Amino acid sequence: MYTKTLVTLAFTATSLLASNLADDAKKAGLAPIPNSTTELLKLIDNPKNPITPKKVELGKKLYFEPRISKSGLISCNTCHNLADGGDDGLSAAVGHKWSVNPHHLGSPTVYNAVFFDSQFWDGRDPDLEKQAQGPILAAPEMAATKEHVVKTVTSIPEYVSDFKSAYGDGVNINYEKITDTIATFERTLVTPSAFDDYLNGNENAMTTAQKSGLKTFIDTGCATCHNGIALGGAMNAFNITATYKYQNIGDFKGDKNGMVKVPTLRNITQTAPYFHNGQIWSLKDAIKEMGRIQLGKKISDLEAASIEEFLTALDGRKQDISMPKLPASTIQTPKPNIK
Repeated sequence: MYTKTLVTLAFTATSLLASNLADDAKKAGLAPIPNSTTELLKLIDNPKNPITPKKVELGKKLYFEPRISKSGLISCNTCHNLADGGDDGLSAAVGHKWSVNPHHLGSPTVYNAVFFDSQFWDGRDPDLEKQAQGPILAAPEMAATKEHVVKTVTSIPEYVSDFKSAYGDGVNINYEKITDTIATFERTLVTPSAFDDYLNGNENAMTTAQKSGLKTFIDTGCATCHNGIALGGAMNAFNITATYKYQNIGDFKGDKNGMVKVPTLRNITQTAPYFHNGQIWSLKDAIKEMGRIQLGKKISDLEAASIEEFLTALDGRKQDISMPKLPASTIQTPKPNIK
């Protein structure tokens, strides 16, 4: 087995020298995060909700703000933990009064979500601004009302001042403005990696084993669905060649056409458990199951290990996000309600 592995790796290394792997990756539909700040801003900015430093800083406060939830305990960061993989590490999201997601759906990562074609597992919202409106009002999640959120924010003078500073004195602090501001912060949660450095021209950014894994990833057909900058994020059919072995956990079947949002592979080593209902904890097992149900292929242990090695090159460089100092409540601030 050891000799076979060495022969395989030697053959792969020779193949890498015989072709331009970075070009092959781009031809397969993979794309890097630009190393130019100007080019990156063009991709992540929303002309209807332009990114500014003051909006980002205010959005960060609101992202970590638990008082906008009904209980006063849950913030966006509760389910999308920026100290880890941008998710919660649970098989199904848990929200207000320890409610488990009724469809047994896990929380997708917020890191690099700006590159997704659509948001939520069923792709129902087109962008982060629209997506940010949902979880705060959802009964199994933050369980708040628009009125509660607006009253909470406007009852705190520092927040009112921050909104005026970010948007101008005439700003209308309504629910949509608050969630737009959270989305502005989320748009900046981008994590460039060794993979991006490699596709942007640094030949030494990835190890030989990671390059070999990239070739295996492409040759196996993984890039058919996991492509673009996010290596995922678009809608695709599920259970193409076989049925996911945990399909009966939860009632989620995709959108009205049976399409499911393809998860991003960026920081995938940090976002277990895998699949929409979080039933597989091993990345190697997830790779093999995807091969079975999406590609109709039996991926070997050696191939799975090779692909997994490539995926480590997608572990991104996260910005240093310090915990914001949230302003004090006032007597007008709504009280926590855990009922």
